[in-house]
Amino acid sequence: MARSLDGLVLAPVADQAPGQVGTRTRFTYHERDGAVWAEYEGGDVVRGRLVGTREGDRLDFRYVQLKTDGGTSSGHCASTVVELPDGRVRLEETWEWESRRGSGTSVVEQVTPHEH
Repeated sequence: MARSLDGLVLAPVADQAPGQVGTRTRFTYHERDGAVWAEYEGGDVVRGRLVGTREGDRLDFRYVQLKTDGGTSSGHCASTVVELPDGRVRLEETWEWESRRGSGTSVVEQVTPHEH
């Protein structure tokens, strides 16, 4: 199993659709006893939260976010934790909005302290 996500900061490797999570968004992850949660913000996201579970290298969580235009949205995501050759963590994500239509895939990777 890949190492704990607790305290790691991750960022998307590519921008999603306009008005969504993008490369300027930062996720700060926490993990304890099979539970995972994170706060995120940046880019078009004023404030976001996610909460869920981890079993082995699989995460299952729901997320909710407030955007700069005042809109809110929520959804569900299943992720696979991958350890990169340089020791950083990558999450390969499959997500689906629950508050509106739409779904997709994304990748977030651990950022080094100077990239925060």
